[in-house]
Amino acid sequence: MPFLDWVNKSQAVTGSAEVPYHLLQFTSAHGDADAANLLIQGDNLKALKALLPFYRGQVKCIYIDPPYNTQSAFAHYDDKLDHSQWLSMIYPRLVLLRELLAEDGSIWISIDDREAHYLKVVMDEVFGRNNFINSIVWIKTSSVHNNAEFFSSMNDTVHVYAKNMGVCRFSRIPRSARNASDYTNPDDDYRGVWSSSPLHVSLTSGQRGAQFARSGTSSGLFPIINPHGEEIFPPKGRAWGYSSETITSLQSEKRIWWGISGRNQPRLKRFFSELKDGVVPTTVWSHQEVGHNQEAKKETAALLIDENTNLFSTPKPERLLQRILHIATNPGDLVLDSFLGSGTTAAVAHKMGRRWIGIEMGEHAVTHCLPRLEKVVNGEQGGISRAVNWQGGGGFRFHTLGEPVFDADGGIHPAVRFQALAAYLWLFETGEPTVHDFNRPLLGIHDGTAYYLLYNGILGDRRPQGGNVLTSAVLAHLYKEFPHYGPRVIYGETTRLGEARLREAGVVFKQIPYDIKAR
Repeated sequence: MPFLDWVNKSQAVTGSAEVPYHLLQFTSAHGDADAANLLIQGDNLKALKALLPFYRGQVKCIYIDPPYNTQSAFAHYDDKLDHSQWLSMIYPRLVLLRELLAEDGSIWISIDDREAHYLKVVMDEVFGRNNFINSIVWIKTSSVHNNAEFFSSMNDTVHVYAKNMGVCRFSRIPRSARNASDYTNPDDDYRGVWSSSPLHVSLTSGQRGAQFARSGTSSGLFPIINPHGEEIFPPKGRAWGYSSETITSLQSEKRIWWGISGRNQPRLKRFFSELKDGVVPTTVWSHQEVGHNQEAKKETAALLIDENTNLFSTPKPERLLQRILHIATNPGDLVLDSFLGSGTTAAVAHKMGRRWIGIEMGEHAVTHCLPRLEKVVNGEQGGISRAVNWQGGGGFRFHTLGEPVFDADGGIHPAVRFQALAAYLWLFETGEPTVHDFNRPLLGIHDGTAYYLLYNGILGDRRPQGGNVLTSAVLAHLYKEFPHYGPRVIYGETTRLGEARLREAGVVFKQIPYDIKAR
């Protein structure tokens, strides 16, 4: 597979590994204080790394709308990046996003023509070319810009990739009035409008074609009697796709259409009222279906706190995100947007009953996203609210990026509490996210090995016998209170036990912070 190269690519490739882990600092709760939804203000590269210990492999759908590198300056983003700088910006973020994505999840990225093709090659590298699903063309405007020098741009591209194509599954979209227009009722059938498809299939493919290839005959070569009593055979090189018994049943149910004359080739009638599974999404989405730029700006304008709040330059319409989340998720699934912008992804996910995490680095995390999401919780009726019968409810927590877990000298920052360090250690050792709140020395058992943490006086106080130092007394306490008959890894500030005693006890001791940093 070909790879894209650019200035400083090597630093971009290793960039995600070099990002330090940071704490997420709780700031405020809005609505239901127990809600799991998160709005995070801060650099999204650091924020994504901070989420790994808690959400690795948990996100069902990622949607991002990164800066397009249009060589113009926007109010809320520095979107004037050199091409290689843009690639170096996006690469490590894609690496972390892939880590957060569930095995059956998908990532959707909006982009325009300036970087779309380069982004596709980079995503092939990060996600694997075999996990590319498709590129969607979204017609984002309903008008032509005659002041354009060469072409009036009317579309964006949305690249779609799976984490694992083998297990990724999408939902069909509901049938619309446009779909219904493909159905008619020329014979006034009481079952309503219908469309038709041929009754015959090719003799070069399918089960009846395989019969013909083996024997020179096919069970699909028999006559059907039309309304005039005439025998009708399938066209040359074709066979009926149904058995004689099935066709007789279809005739009795008046599901075969012979045309107005009654002498056309027979076709199977398919009634619109009987189709329940929706339609397969196409790769071209019109603004009539999923909205356009001006619709999006009107939606955000209606949610401004006051007239002094500046409009976000490039919002996406709620209907566009509704379409994406309908296809890629189910209620209760986790959705992530690390370029949250004006908050559209989080707002739509909330209204559709999905859990969500939104990350935004700029001040508009406070001036735009926060008030918009508060209004969503309170039941605002803009965007898709009426379409999904949104009445309000739920809540979210607002966080900022806190201190790094490790300081410049490799020590643990004093602000790090037991639960936070335990989550990072569990990820380091097992590669799995946190599944519960850590409130005891035994963090869990993975592949037969038990992992313990002695930190922050978890056993009661800071004296050696209190728990931060592994002594004979502490080891005996762990045996009694948290038994495990197998290998054990114990993290602590230091140990008073020698190597022979540790081997005898089946313990591997790791010193904080040095053995953490070594990983």
